[in-house]
Amino acid sequence: MGGRVTRVFRNFNVENRASREISKEKPTPAPRHRTARLDTVADSLEIKEEVLRKDDRFLALLKDVYVESRDPPVQVKHGGGQHLPSKQEEKRLTKLGHLEALDVKKVPKGKISLVEALTLLNNHQLQPQIWTAEKIAAEYSLELKEVNSLLEFFIPFAVLQFPKETKKAITSHKPKQLT
Repeated sequence: MGGRVTRVFRNFNVENRASREISKEKPTPAPRHRTARLDTVADSLEIKEEVLRKDDRFLALLKDVYVESRDPPVQVKHGGGQHLPSKQEEKRLTKLGHLEALDVKKVPKGKISLVEALTLLNNHQLQPQIWTAEKIAAEYSLELKEVNSLLEFFIPFAVLQFPKETKKAITSHKPKQLT
């Protein structure tokens, strides 16, 4: 809708405006410097011959030049290996149920994936007698201290449903009517 309105205003009196712009006097360009016109100089035969002529003295000097380059020997800095892993990290396959597509397949030992963390926290919350910290540490190749910290400080979300009496109390309240 807005495009139609703008098109009407844009096309209004187009021919008169175009003819007015065409009939305006054109500004004269600034004068050019003498050296800016190289096209007349480039046409001269003397310059073309000078460019294409080979100078024997310069060719002889160029043939005498011989360049030999050698890279300096590579020096290994001592103490730089602290940041490099000394051996390949051991990986373990993840223990996933129906959420395999959402998570990584291999995790380094001593670590767990996000889906595994949520699964073990949920299992511990639902059945703390079966899923103890020792069993979780053995099952997921974790340290017992880390598992205890995980179970103490992280709690999975729980869905709480309010009783129906609370809903009635909230809905039975009548708003004040303005008179």
